Amino acid sequence: MATRAGIRLTHGRSPLLAASESSSRPPPVPCLPLSKPKPYRRHMLVPLWRPLAPRSSPGRSSSYRTGFSSPVASMSSSSYEKELAAAKKAAPLAARLCQTVQKALLKSDIQSKEDKSPVTVADYGSQAIVSLVLKMELPSEKFSLVAEEDSADLQKDESQETLRRITDLVNDTFSSDGTYSISVSEEDVLVAIDSGKSEGGPHGRHWVLDPIDGTKGFLRGDQYAIALALLDEGRVVLGVLACPNLPFTSIANLDGHSSENQTGCLFSAQTGCGAYMQLLHEPSAAKISVCATENPADASFFESYEAAHSLHDLSGAIAKKLGVQAPPVRIDSQAKYGALARGDGAIYLRFPHKGYREKIWDHAAGSIVVTEAGGIASDAAGNNLDFSKGRYLDLDTGIIVTNKKLMPSVLNAVQEAIREQTQSASLL
Repeated sequence: MATRAGIRLTHGRSPLLAASESSSRPPPVPCLPLSKPKPYRRHMLVPLWRPLAPRSSPGRSSSYRTGFSSPVASMSSSSYEKELAAAKKAAPLAARLCQTVQKALLKSDIQSKEDKSPVTVADYGSQAIVSLVLKMELPSEKFSLVAEEDSADLQKDESQETLRRITDLVNDTFSSDGTYSISVSEEDVLVAIDSGKSEGGPHGRHWVLDPIDGTKGFLRGDQYAIALALLDEGRVVLGVLACPNLPFTSIANLDGHSSENQTGCLFSAQTGCGAYMQLLHEPSAAKISVCATENPADASFFESYEAAHSLHDLSGAIAKKLGVQAPPVRIDSQAKYGALARGDGAIYLRFPHKGYREKIWDHAAGSIVVTEAGGIASDAAGNNLDFSKGRYLDLDTGIIVTNKKLMPSVLNAVQEAIREQTQSASLL
């Protein structure tokens, strides 16, 4: 058994050593195509001839919705199978920690950052676990992580008890899962959290993480997501959304809730290879696709649960112009992206209050899940989302996510509603 920097490992390399190491990557492997899928049956999983990823044991796959069955997209010139497999290990393990905390949420678990948004021990613990797992799974790759949290608050004297609790939670999570024989110290946890200080940018590879997207939803016991993506030369090439409280069946018109007993979804996507969904802690994956709705009047739409996160009145005006009949489904976090990607709704609108700057970790993973499911994401001017500018997205007004057939009419309605709102404000 080797010991270094407070970490004990019974196999593999120290995750902290890998942060400073860089070597050439192995040659890319093309996406694995699906072979002759059997006839589709709703909510049943159809065997594959081969696994979806090299690291997985032979699994099963199917289409999630009628009419969306098709082989994986054409062979990609670049493959990220190894990185996707690592992300699909990291995010569910972080979700396991978050589920433990949410079940026994203690008042002392809630910190307050300078921007006054609540931060829980689960935020810090989730980020630490993702950082550690990625380093262990990809020891030969240069590690760069753009993430929401840092350890500044945890290093204050009054936060030492919280740091001890986070360290215990991280160790308990690794121990209960059993995949990694690892024990970390408080110092290791701080180092892992602070691995997320990268600024990203247009060059190289950068992981992008929101350790708990939808913190307020998490605190209420509602929807949240562990959102992890990989940028390569400024472009999102894979994404994973772990949504512990999202029902496995549709939440359309149910305000984010369902009577379905099975909850906890893992969405994943790799550029050129489609989008998939599976139960959070199960290996079998189903291919998903956005809904095919063409008539805006038949569409339903998602928006943020919190009015502070998006202008609900503007969304309402846009829905009226489109003739949308159904009330909005309001849920927290990038779980909206996952739900839209599997066809639960047709439109997602997000219009933050003036002065707010969108962070890349709030949209990177969700956007590729939707686009690989056949959807499209843009800002209010119709520009593609650009994740190459660092930690922030440079946007025109807001974000629109829908299917390709609806986008022209939605975009026109958005721009018309924004012009009318601007004109009304100028008259005041």
